[in-house]
Amino acid sequence: MASTTGKNRSILAGLVGPAVTETPTPERGAPATERLSTRLTGLARVTAGDIKEKTLKLVDPARCRMWERHNRRYDLLNESVCGDLLESLRSQGEQEFPAIVRRVEGDPACDFEVICGARRHWAVSYLKNVEHRDIRYLVEERELTDEQAFRLADVENRSRKDISDYERALDYRHAVETFYGGTAQRMAERLEVPKAWLSRFLDLAKLPTDVVEAFGDVRQLRENHAREIKPLLADGASRPRVMAEAKRLAVQQTEMIARGQGPLDAPKVMVLLKRAAAGDAKPMIKSGKPGTAVTNAAGATLFTLATKGSKKVVLELALDAAASNADFAEAFQRELLRMRPKG
Repeated sequence: MASTTGKNRSILAGLVGPAVTETPTPERGAPATERLSTRLTGLARVTAGDIKEKTLKLVDPARCRMWERHNRRYDLLNESVCGDLLESLRSQGEQEFPAIVRRVEGDPACDFEVICGARRHWAVSYLKNVEHRDIRYLVEERELTDEQAFRLADVENRSRKDISDYERALDYRHAVETFYGGTAQRMAERLEVPKAWLSRFLDLAKLPTDVVEAFGDVRQLRENHAREIKPLLADGASRPRVMAEAKRLAVQQTEMIARGQGPLDAPKVMVLLKRAAAGDAKPMIKSGKPGTAVTNAAGATLFTLATKGSKKVVLELALDAAASNADFAEAFQRELLRMRPKG
């Protein structure tokens, strides 16, 4: 992945503009030079001469809305996600680094929209509305086009761990069509990243829905998975098998999540998709013998078989198995045919 230090510093410099009159206080727990590097030098050179004015203001957070292209899920923010900011604001009584906003026209409910700083907005709003503290939202007003706002937000987002590769990929796919005429090379040049790096994320965004859902949790889906899956889908012989296995896995993942179990992890999903591509996924169930366990391809025990006399077999289901009902049905049918071939 592209560096978020030297290169991002270069990209952000033009967005920062001239230094503010106040010296920002470094965030707690980090050296001043490090925080200033990632926040201030960070808002760097989106385009030389693009920024006409830069103004710091303290505003009512209720008069700010999120930019529609903002890719942080504001509805998922809570005290846990914003805990570090809440602690800092409570102890210091003020916001250390401004959010980046631009003025809104024609909306009687809002004066600004937030380009960068959703967590800061949530934390200030919480302290103001829930704890009734006398606090306002520190913002830096910018004149930005949508394309400039996208690049500014992207630089901040590259260092964030709470945005998955797949979410970033979808953001890039929308941006390349909206701002760069569908040309990845042009977008890569504007973001100052290698085209090959950007292309891997665009490939990730192109994965079929069934393949994405096979992972259960999109946060586990990485751009390197797309690199491995791409040739499997490009092959006319393996694509139908991969898609069929992806659909089966998607159902299994949904059932597991509904039962309160964690989904199969990404490495296991990749093993099953590759096995399907090779034509090895058809016998999904490993047959057992009386007195042994019957498992699915992922290694989860579905049930055990134990003989009881010469003509009876006791089947004990593992109801908490990390498997779909389809796995159970297929396993039972296979074992029944094995034990009663003429039935």
